[in-house]
Amino acid sequence: MSDDSRPSPAADPQASPVAAVIPAAGRGVRLGPGAPKALRSLNGTPMLVHAVRALAASRAVSLVVVVAPSDGAGEVKSMLDAHALPERTDVLVVPGGGTRQESVRLGLEALPPGHDVVLVHDAARPLVPVDTVDAVIEAVRGGAAAVVPALPLADTVKQVEPAGAPGAPEPVVATPDRSRLRAVQTPQGFDRATLVRAHKTVTGDVTDDASMVEQLGERVVAVPGHEEAFKVTRPLDLVLAEAVLARRRLNDGF
Repeated sequence: MSDDSRPSPAADPQASPVAAVIPAAGRGVRLGPGAPKALRSLNGTPMLVHAVRALAASRAVSLVVVVAPSDGAGEVKSMLDAHALPERTDVLVVPGGGTRQESVRLGLEALPPGHDVVLVHDAARPLVPVDTVDAVIEAVRGGAAAVVPALPLADTVKQVEPAGAPGAPEPVVATPDRSRLRAVQTPQGFDRATLVRAHKTVTGDVTDDASMVEQLGERVVAVPGHEEAFKVTRPLDLVLAEAVLARRRLNDGF
């Protein structure tokens, strides 16, 4: 959290309210069998609840749309109702689709008018700090069509020729300059009209919503991400997330 006591520009009461879409319809197979990844417990609370709270911590976010598994929207709504969430933020649950892209589109279609800034956030990034959320919002309100939080890479990266069989050696074909590379996180922020146009226009396999906006020819900008906004995809990530929460409780009483 920032030590600056001044209110963030993202919380400007005269600015258009911000809506967030959290696609949470995936199964999370890399965490093993059981409940969908977003519903896995983290410090006794489902990851999805942590993610909703993280976005609602921004005073600019007035609505969070959770896109649930198509056959589990009622279960997700009951789960969210059972946990304390900021009263100033409305939470809406809608059924999702068969792919992440379809689920985000369904979340966008559920947004009421008046929310000109839209965040799209991974439910599997439950610990993103509010300062990161606000930085993304501020950049969109400052005129950017699409904004991503991103971190410099710590490791050297190699481009390889994919092997024909799992585990087989892969020839290295290039070593990109890592000073020009970033690891992208969420929430990603968008001008709503631009994001809607991207979802109506771009087809095929995409890795994130910002790449869809890139394909429209629109400029995407990056703001500093945060190491605690990592994605929980493997069992070891759960251990790290528990450690982060334990440190927050110790330092901040969170």
